[in-house]
Amino acid sequence: MYRDAHVGEAPVGGAAFALPASCAGCPVRSSAICCVLDDSGLTALSRLGRRVTLAAGETLLWEGEEAVTVGNVLSGMLKLSTLTGDGREQIVGIVHPSDFIGRPFGKDSPHSATALTDTTLCVFGRAAFDRFAREHAVIGQALLERTLTELDRARHWMLLLGRKSACERVASLIVEIADRADDGPAIDLPLSRQQMGDILGLTIETVSRSLTRLKRAGIIALPSLRRIAINRPGELRAIAEG
Repeated sequence: MYRDAHVGEAPVGGAAFALPASCAGCPVRSSAICCVLDDSGLTALSRLGRRVTLAAGETLLWEGEEAVTVGNVLSGMLKLSTLTGDGREQIVGIVHPSDFIGRPFGKDSPHSATALTDTTLCVFGRAAFDRFAREHAVIGQALLERTLTELDRARHWMLLLGRKSACERVASLIVEIADRADDGPAIDLPLSRQQMGDILGLTIETVSRSLTRLKRAGIIALPSLRRIAINRPGELRAIAEG
């Protein structure tokens, strides 16, 4: 069950709009999909939204159920997953801060969205957001651009899974998480070794061997099971690029 808080604020003084405090202090204001809106548009959108917090392991969207919620990730990370025919979970993506989550203009969710870490989101009812997007063309354009970016990312992962070695796949995943986290030379992995294997099409043993190989080469350090220090980022990126 997630917790929510009101995030909207009424416009001030007729045609003049005061930017809602929640938007002014938003950690992803400059990169989330709503960054294309002016202050009046943000004020209108904020009336439709609320802030929710998910604890690690809580699910926001369920595969196959009606997609009633969409929104921006403010902090934390989620996994997108689907169930195979024999009931196994397959992770198909990771959602980072500033990413848009949910299925606007659609009915059912094609995957589940579950928090990998404690996560905060600004969420909207899908029907209300769909109406808002129809009335604000810049949001529709931004959604299209995000969709194309996600398509490019999916094609990149198809190449990764089809052509790269195990060590190159592991390096690629570390680089992507580090680039998105932008936390410096050390990152906290939101994924277990098994989850890394699910994403990369590898066994847990192969993931562990690849990490050990990178560690022995001095490219990374593993101070703990979920912590990676990137000692030589240039070499790690070169391996990731194959």
